[in-house]
Order: sequence, then structure tokens, then C-alpha cells
Amino acid sequence: MSDMEITFPGGKKVSANWHGFEIATDQPAGGGGEGSAPTPFDLFLASLGTCAGIFALGFIQSRGLGTEGLKINVSFELNQATHLLGRVAMRITLPKDFPAKYRDAVIKAAEQCLVKRTMDAPPAFEITAG
Repeated sequence: MSDMEITFPGGKKVSANWHGFEIATDQPAGGGGEGSAPTPFDLFLASLGTCAGIFALGFIQSRGLGTEGLKINVSFELNQATHLLGRVAMRITLPKDFPAKYRDAVIKAAEQCLVKRTMDAPPAFEITAG
């Protein structure tokens, strides 16, 4: 197994240390934090969008097409009963003059994102303390 170290630098801040990077999170001021960094849930949503993005970008670049104007908007809805993520929608804005024949293929490429595929087949979780 790979190990990621989680540290607590103060207040409601929680950081992940991974491959020389410190990934900082905080809670909003209304939740007792300082609002100095994204929340863990914000990073989760960002990981979905950026993961889909690297697959879409790779597809377009591998065909030698321009990427100017490429972007992905991630929208989500919470399930009112569970207060958990109920729906995620991603909208890919394609570059100007993007060939229509590749539209479905770039969507399929974005769907290959490891974060999304992990959600489709969630791992077992084990939490221990010592």
C-alpha cells in the first residue's frame, strides 16, 4: 500500500503530504475555520473535474488539435435525504472549430478518469486507531 501522511497544522486546517506536495484544506469561517484553503469536499470535486480534464486534454492533444477554449464545468447536487453527493454533471466546452466527429469520443475519454471509475467501483475502507 502507498502511504499519504495527514497532518494538523492548527485550527480546522488539515493537510495531506504526498510526493513532496502539501495539499492544504481548511473549513469556512462559518464552520470554525479561517477559509484559508479549499475544504476536503472542494478538493474531491476538483479531483473529479481535473481528472476528467486530463483525459479530455490528452485525447485532443494526441490528435494534434488546438486546445484553446477547452474547459470543463463541474456541477453537483446533494441528495436532500442523505446530505451526500447525489449527482455530478460535467460539461465540456470544446475548442472553437473542434471536429464534430470527435465529440462523443472526447466524452468517452473524459469518462475514463480514474477518480470517476473509482467511484463507480468504490474501494473497501478500513479505519483503525492506535
